[in-house]
Amino acid sequence: MIIVSSGSVRGEERKGGLFEGTVNVETLISEENGSKEFMAVIVTFSPGARTKLHTHDHEQILFILRGRGFVGDEREEKEVREGDIVLIPAGERHWHGAAPDSELSHLAIINSRTKTSY
Repeated sequence: MIIVSSGSVRGEERKGGLFEGTVNVETLISEENGSKEFMAVIVTFSPGARTKLHTHDHEQILFILRGRGFVGDEREEKEVREGDIVLIPAGERHWHGAAPDSELSHLAIINSRTKTSY
């Protein structure tokens, strides 16, 4: 059993690559601490920051922890807020990020072997 205590993981600031704007990434669960199948990551987007349009070859779950933001695909975008949960099907081109006037933090859960393409 793996237990990650609140506040025990140090975040890493990221810019570029998959992200537009500045984000903080806290990897809670991964192969590095013993998971064979899943990654659990808290991503905090600064106001207006988001991912580029991308796909994963496995489903992705986003649980909105705080703030306000949007998830979208090539056709539409939908607002998300604290407490919302999003299931993104494998292969769906999508993006997610913070509203211009709010940070957004979400817990992302995905298969640890997934490939992300953007």
